Amino acid sequence: MPERDHRRGTKQEDAQGLYLGFDFGLRRTGVAVGEATTGTARALTTLSCRDGNPDWEEVGRLIAQWQPHGLVVGIPRHADGSLPTAGEAACRFSRRLEGRFRLPTYTVDEHLSSHEAARELGERGLSGQRMRRQKAKIDATAARIILETWFLEHAQ
Repeated sequence: MPERDHRRGTKQEDAQGLYLGFDFGLRRTGVAVGEATTGTARALTTLSCRDGNPDWEEVGRLIAQWQPHGLVVGIPRHADGSLPTAGEAACRFSRRLEGRFRLPTYTVDEHLSSHEAARELGERGLSGQRMRRQKAKIDATAARIILETWFLEHAQ
């Protein structure tokens, strides 16, 4: 499935304002918030999922709180570009987000974002068993990386 991109204007016009980024997982979904104008984001929180479904009420609260211009979902892909099962689930999550909240919803290849997040957190002193207990931090950091990647791709 190609990346969904519902842009209505130029890349610069779309990359304005506040966005929420999501690192969707069947157990947890990391969330980040970022400002497109500066291209920066920060890890916000991690939501628990039940049976592969996020806490939609909490997603709604975050959207109401932050009033984002749009939503960005990371889609994992194999090296050949095909979608693994997790990628198909992330695509479904993206479609459901857009349908429920009626906001522009974009996808971006999240290739290795969780590995990059674990590396970053490891550099900050989290490692080994302590890192494994901090999976929520990894997911939220991965969401930040996903959002910053999308900002870079949509910069002029």
